[in-house]
Amino acid sequence: MFIVAALAEIAGCFSIWAWWRLEKSLLWLAPGLASLALFGFLLALVDVSAAGRAYAAYGGIYIAASLGWLWLVEGVRPDHWDLAGSALCIVGTSVILLAPRGA
Repeated sequence: MFIVAALAEIAGCFSIWAWWRLEKSLLWLAPGLASLALFGFLLALVDVSAAGRAYAAYGGIYIAASLGWLWLVEGVRPDHWDLAGSALCIVGTSVILLAPRGA
């Protein structure tokens, strides 16, 4: 769910970026806003005990997905620092999601 939510958020944010920074048509905003709404809905479906924990864990997935977007959509290959930072974030996400918690 996190990966699909990340793609929806990135696509939505990119549509705003494209409209504002790349001077694309105002029509780019409609699918972008729909994508951002989908992102919010998908993240709400994650089965965790608290919204803040879902958002925190999602952050690592978002960072990794953003670097994938950078490479696949924008044509900029992530460097070793990007990959190292992303790996650290995925470890943090794993700790948040997989840590044993008492009832």
